[in-house]
Amino acid sequence: MNGFIALFRWVSYPQNMNLALEQLGRLLRGSIPTIVFLVLLYWIYTLLLHRPLVRILEERRSRTEGALEKARADIAAAEARTADYEQRLREARVAIFKSLEARRRLASQAREAALAEARTRAQAQVEQARAALEQDKLAAQASLQAESARLAAEIVRVVLQPAAGARS
Repeated sequence: MNGFIALFRWVSYPQNMNLALEQLGRLLRGSIPTIVFLVLLYWIYTLLLHRPLVRILEERRSRTEGALEKARADIAAAEARTADYEQRLREARVAIFKSLEARRRLASQAREAALAEARTRAQAQVEQARAALEQDKLAAQASLQAESARLAAEIVRVVLQPAAGARS
């Protein structure tokens, strides 16, 4: 801090201030080529390196973001296709279930119809069998009556014949 105060006191004197301004002027004149050189170097750097580098980085970022956006879009499209596929699969399962249910109903109806037809045929056969049995019964009764009349006549003849033979 003492050095700063000493410098301030030195510059406070007018002759020292003129000397300081002259030195500052020389310093500035000597630094003009350096400043020009630095500005020229900055301009060359910007033109040759910075702009192409920024352009390449922007292009890289846009490609990367574009690729990410494309990947997101592809994922969304794949998810949509998956959802559509799953929906169609559910619909196909429902259609198959309905088809199977309709076939079961048709098979059940066909089975019921066949069973009813079989019952009807069985009932008709039972009725025919009953009619045939009734006819057989009537025929057997008629045959038995005829046979019993014949047997009765035979029995009467056999029983009466010894009596007629004993009379003679």
